[in-house]
Amino acid sequence: MALDTRSLYVTALQNTHALEMEALQIMERQVERLQRYPETEAALRRHIQETHGQRDRLEQALSSLSESPSGAKESVLGMMGNLAAVAHAPAQDEVLKNVFANRAFENYEIAAYMSLLAIAEAAGQSGHLTGFEQSLKEEQTMAQTIADLVKPTTLRYLELTTSGAKADR
Repeated sequence: MALDTRSLYVTALQNTHALEMEALQIMERQVERLQRYPETEAALRRHIQETHGQRDRLEQALSSLSESPSGAKESVLGMMGNLAAVAHAPAQDEVLKNVFANRAFENYEIAAYMSLLAIAEAAGQSGHLTGFEQSLKEEQTMAQTIADLVKPTTLRYLELTTSGAKADR
């Protein structure tokens, strides 16, 4: 059974919304544990605010089509987000594992928005393209910010660890 482009667009909106909800859960759990990494904490706090806006744009697009986010997708991805955040917590190098994972996750979100934009155009749904392009730019900026934070975060981790200080928070 072939699906029409509108149905595929709705699915892409729901998938991207679920992805943003997962991102919020991950970042909100991490930001509480970054007191010794103020640059990373500030970047995550900024991006949490952007992500709320991204979520709102996706909800507006869904609402304009008389659709809503997928509870099932959000439950699964929410659980995965919580597991991802908790998985690194016991590790001494938690902050490094999180910055690596965040870099990968931001690139995943970039790909999701690139795909969403292509599907929206193919479905003739141009009304929200500007908002989704803004979300894409925000994700690209955050991906670069995280990439730029890998080295200073690593050096701060080394400094704390070799001085005997607690480096994980």
